[in-house]
Amino acid sequence: MRKLLFTLAFSLASILSFAQIEGKWKTIDDETKQAKSIVEIYKKTDGTYYGKVSQLLIKPADPNCTNCKDDRKGKPILGLEIIRGLKKEGDEFTGGTITDPKTGKTYKCTITRSGDQLNVRGYIGLSLLGRTQTWQKVN
Repeated sequence: MRKLLFTLAFSLASILSFAQIEGKWKTIDDETKQAKSIVEIYKKTDGTYYGKVSQLLIKPADPNCTNCKDDRKGKPILGLEIIRGLKKEGDEFTGGTITDPKTGKTYKCTITRSGDQLNVRGYIGLSLLGRTQTWQKVN
């Protein structure tokens, strides 16, 4: 009976953590397919999710977000909050934004988790008009 309860508790914990996006994630460059940075996603006290660049794996041409149009303009990419205001809705995290520090453009954002991968979709207007990046879990 103890083994059954332990297995059930462990399975439940695995299922609950499966749907979470908190933690560190390795971003992959679309063009070179090389790891570009580590983004740490965290939950604020109001229940929304944010993500900041916690490590750069490739030195950017410009270490600052000079093309950003908001309060991030001119701030260093390292430590930059690129994901803002996501809310959990079922199995996805949506309703927030993601900013590309290279171009300074901000997009609506939806994130879903599939095992040790995040599918991060940035788009303008309709979700059909966007692109998805796959980020890898960092242990």
